[in-house]
Amino acid sequence: MVAHHNRWDTDRLATEWETRRTSVLQTERGKSLAAAIELPLASAMFQALGPDARALLGVAALFPQGINENNLDWLFPTISSGTNVLDRFCILSLIYWSNGFITMLAPLRDYLSPKDPMSSSLLCTTREHYFTRMSIVIDPSGPSLGESQWITSEDVNVKHLLDIFTTSDPNSDNVWDTYTNFIRHLAWHKKRLIILKPKIEGLPDDHSCKPGCLIQLSQLLCSVGNHAECKRLLTHALKLCREREDDYVVAQILGCLSDTNWLMGHLEEGMQQAEEALEIFESLGDIAGQAQCSIVLARLLRQDEQLDAAEVAASHAISLIPQKGEQYLVCESHRVLAQIHRSKGETEKAIHHFELAVGIGSSFDWHNLLFWIHYDLGLLFCGEGRFDDAHAHIEHAKSHTVDHSAYNLGRAMELQAVVWHKQHRLEEAGSEALRATDVYEKLGAAKDVEECRKLLQEIQEELDSPATSGQSTFNCKIL
Repeated sequence: MVAHHNRWDTDRLATEWETRRTSVLQTERGKSLAAAIELPLASAMFQALGPDARALLGVAALFPQGINENNLDWLFPTISSGTNVLDRFCILSLIYWSNGFITMLAPLRDYLSPKDPMSSSLLCTTREHYFTRMSIVIDPSGPSLGESQWITSEDVNVKHLLDIFTTSDPNSDNVWDTYTNFIRHLAWHKKRLIILKPKIEGLPDDHSCKPGCLIQLSQLLCSVGNHAECKRLLTHALKLCREREDDYVVAQILGCLSDTNWLMGHLEEGMQQAEEALEIFESLGDIAGQAQCSIVLARLLRQDEQLDAAEVAASHAISLIPQKGEQYLVCESHRVLAQIHRSKGETEKAIHHFELAVGIGSSFDWHNLLFWIHYDLGLLFCGEGRFDDAHAHIEHAKSHTVDHSAYNLGRAMELQAVVWHKQHRLEEAGSEALRATDVYEKLGAAKDVEECRKLLQEIQEELDSPATSGQSTFNCKIL
């Protein structure tokens, strides 16, 4: 009630709760809320639930989201009739259901959470079940991609669990390997900024898991457009792996760095890294690694306007990849070839390869890749002046901005603004560009913010021109 009356935001609410929690549990009249909580725990109904009931309450109290009711069987296989137990908790007013999760009020959570998580055998067992599910190797061309999507509804719980155990057991490789897997899952399924850097960068450089954590965190940052920070983390990881003489991981990092430098427009540096990575993968006989590096090299050469060389590199990637089992790389290769043909002005060839990519990708849950294919098609049709087709593909792209992929949505908005601008629909263009800029600023995507502000400036100049002055009430000045 106090929070509502004072209109506190979530940060203020969290701060006030930390300050006032003791006074909530112990009222000024000496009537202990803790004693009130213990009453239902001492009831015959609760006691009849067996010795695991209190531990289950503790686990539910520990997780910020509570317990996903769909995960009871695999999280708590040792507790029979879990749903029946939770129904009794509900009758006793210890828990409630919220958006598919079993949770409880803050004072109950604070009182019932295990003070020493390591001492809770049920929590440690629950942790192992979470860790096992996160150990799935994500293969975009296989069923494991779908199996790993559960993270989208459980990411807050998993982050909290990992924070607890990386603090209480900081030297455990198992915990940090799982931390790496968690970030990889997020990068695939729920691209969002989370506070991970201080903990990961605080690891000693000789920690066996630090390079892997840095690499996965860099890819998560790249997925939301923060390319400069991505490059910084990759450069640190590269130094560590060169010192360890781990050629395979060095080649992987070089490939990621070359891709990041392509996104940043650092073409010469990116090409050098792609070529070095390609040489290492060739020496190791890694076909998929060679194909991926050839794709990145093709992108760099295209941006450097070496279009024939780019086409050779992209075609080489397709020739390397078996058509079955590596469909994701095949799909990527066709997309890059389509971009190259678009740059050459060969529109029909470009559309042909884009359609091949869509055909492959539509059989899988590759929302991110399908987003970019439709985005590219929207860009192509915009350049051709086929604005209805451009709008249609932008809408298709937006349909693939699932699982809170804010950066992709920002890119779709920006392209939508460009199309409106070309159609001289300045109010719509300005509104979309403003929304895109807001998304980029929240994500720290500096290069995209700069480009979007340039677009906004152009729109504003047209709005201020004598031909349109006084015809619109829209004002997009944000600079």
